[in-house]
Amino acid sequence: MSARQTEREVSIPHPRETSALFGHREAETALLNAYRSGRIPHAWLIGGPQGIGKATLAYRMARFVLAHGDPLAPGVKRAETLWVDPSDAVARQVAAGSHGGLLALERTVNERGVLRTVITVDETRETIAFFGSTAAAEGWRVCIVDTVDELNPNAANALLKILEEPPQRSLFLLVSHAPARVLATIQSRCRKLRLRPLATSGVIRAASEAAGLAPDDPDLAQAAASSEGSVARALTLLGGDALTLQQRISALLAGLPRVDPRELHALGDALGGSDRAALATFIDSIDRWMAERLRSEEADVNASLPRLARLAEVWEKIVRAARDTETYNLERKPLVFSVFGMLAEATR
Repeated sequence: MSARQTEREVSIPHPRETSALFGHREAETALLNAYRSGRIPHAWLIGGPQGIGKATLAYRMARFVLAHGDPLAPGVKRAETLWVDPSDAVARQVAAGSHGGLLALERTVNERGVLRTVITVDETRETIAFFGSTAAAEGWRVCIVDTVDELNPNAANALLKILEEPPQRSLFLLVSHAPARVLATIQSRCRKLRLRPLATSGVIRAASEAAGLAPDDPDLAQAAASSEGSVARALTLLGGDALTLQQRISALLAGLPRVDPRELHALGDALGGSDRAALATFIDSIDRWMAERLRSEEADVNASLPRLARLAEVWEKIVRAARDTETYNLERKPLVFSVFGMLAEATR
């Protein structure tokens, strides 16, 4: 995940560079206790909404394991959190992406300099060489997949083969925005760790720390209140235009299955041009709405499997269309009509 810029030109650090974790104390404690038990599961599926700190927690765990290779050591037994001093040699290497015991699988740019829409099978096969090598000294090897949702089918199968026969002293931390949609055979080989959205106060503290903003910044407070517990979303919403756009999209989603063509035209115009922040806000809003809708349907004992399958299929189509529009800088208005057309049909 590359650093992004909000409308206020706020730089968001990569999770590997982030030492602070806000909220998620229960999840952090679960990881710590599992490690110092000496019987930690080799793979964890860390799930939850986008931008709430899942990758930050994964890198925090990776730093701790790589810095404290013996789970029975006194320092591990005394630890209350997974914090590692940023000045520690392991922490500096992780932040620089140069630690020999850590492999991060994430989307990369292609030969044209465009960010790929998926994590490819060739990249995933790097894990075979990584876990088979002896270059990382006689210690732990940690693989972070950020996110497992972005593995293409062949890449998911390649990862599954390694998860089926994990090497000794290996740890897989799989980040997912939609863990229920992860390949069932991968899910079955992971300990599931669910993270909840942050409270608004937690979003403000985390966003303030990450972006160097004052905690009492009024724009930050407004963005945090509309962030639904996501630090990344709060930072994206900083600035009036993004927040107004998010509110417009939310109003259209609330009206489904009815849609007003005039409002869709207006939304398409608002997304026009090459403003990547506006397109990111649109994609993020739709993605979050779909995730919440699926969670509600799954929790409903009267929900039908065909309806769930239809919603999941529509979500897949929307994700592909949005990624194509983003990757190839296509016209945004056709995307708006296509997305809301599919959503209207799926929610009737």
